Amino acid sequence: MGEKILLKGNEAIAIAAVRCGCDGYFGYPITPQSEILETLSEMNPEKDTGMIVLQAESEVAAINMLYGGAGCGKKVMTSSSSPGISLMTEGISYIAGAELPCVIVDVMRGGPGLGTIQPAQSDYFQITKGGGHGDYRTIVLAPASVQEMNDFVDLSFDLAFKYKTPVVILTDGVIGQMMEKVELSPVKPRWTDEEIVKLHGDWASTGKTSDRKRNIITSLDLDPHRQEVFNMKLQSKYREIERSEVRCETMLCEDAEYLVIAYGLSARVSQKAMELAREEGIKVGLIRPVTLFPYPYGVIEKAVPHVKSILTVEMSAGQMVEDVALAVKGKAPLYFHGRTGGMLPSPEDILALIKSIAEGTYNPGDFSGHNKLWL
Repeated sequence: MGEKILLKGNEAIAIAAVRCGCDGYFGYPITPQSEILETLSEMNPEKDTGMIVLQAESEVAAINMLYGGAGCGKKVMTSSSSPGISLMTEGISYIAGAELPCVIVDVMRGGPGLGTIQPAQSDYFQITKGGGHGDYRTIVLAPASVQEMNDFVDLSFDLAFKYKTPVVILTDGVIGQMMEKVELSPVKPRWTDEEIVKLHGDWASTGKTSDRKRNIITSLDLDPHRQEVFNMKLQSKYREIERSEVRCETMLCEDAEYLVIAYGLSARVSQKAMELAREEGIKVGLIRPVTLFPYPYGVIEKAVPHVKSILTVEMSAGQMVEDVALAVKGKAPLYFHGRTGGMLPSPEDILALIKSIAEGTYNPGDFSGHNKLWL
């Protein structure tokens, strides 16, 4: 067993970054994720590991610093919250277009616009469908605990370098601010420059010498034929990610008659609702997507024939539910329950929804938030 310590989710992200051998963090403070930058600044890892921690002048500057660091084959990361991520999307597209690895943490808050500093899950479309311009995708991991906030940092770097692509840890203000006991990840030393040349010298910009060629990092190609070939290469990579990197958690689905699908904090609340329903004799199962891209369509599709109906729970007006609908394909009734503006779903509300669906008395207007028989 490793060292255990009580941490906020945001603090766990910061400590995990240092312990996994991150070379540089570039970010800008914005609620509710500022503790990531604050914790790293307080730790001052440069004196112990050489890791650079820098508060950029803006989110636009931070993401372009990431572009530069990633282009040198370094482990680099940033973090922000919803409006800040919007400012980063052009840079994320550039990084994806240059096929560079990096880690981006989005601690979601309510919107649109400046919205609220309270938690939400309304960045789903922006993060899972690309966000910026062009046909690109990012791998997206959705932690549901502070332990996973810790664990997913190292995993994200592994995936980023495996596929040479940005990886996003998509979480929310509750998980970022809540405190839980965390088993810290093992310490990994930072790569030396010699190791970077050996591991990534075929693509990273490490300098031209007599024994290695010059690598030019760019996402620009004005020849449409070459650009189409490159885009086909990217799409092939994304299909490989879809085949190989789906991660999903299922709970009590073997005998379930009713299925709840939720991610992140909504999944934690839904798990409690599932337990309450089971106590009342209603056989409810839960599917929690851990990767939001690639999405576990196959897991949901296999469960559909065995259940009477499906309920998707989100802290949004309805975003992930569209991916659930693609998996369900109209083969079972699909209901949606969403809270927005920083409001959280409650186990009691979800239980009441499940009971109304099971009893055939469902009326969307009887419940708080956004409710709909989706299909």
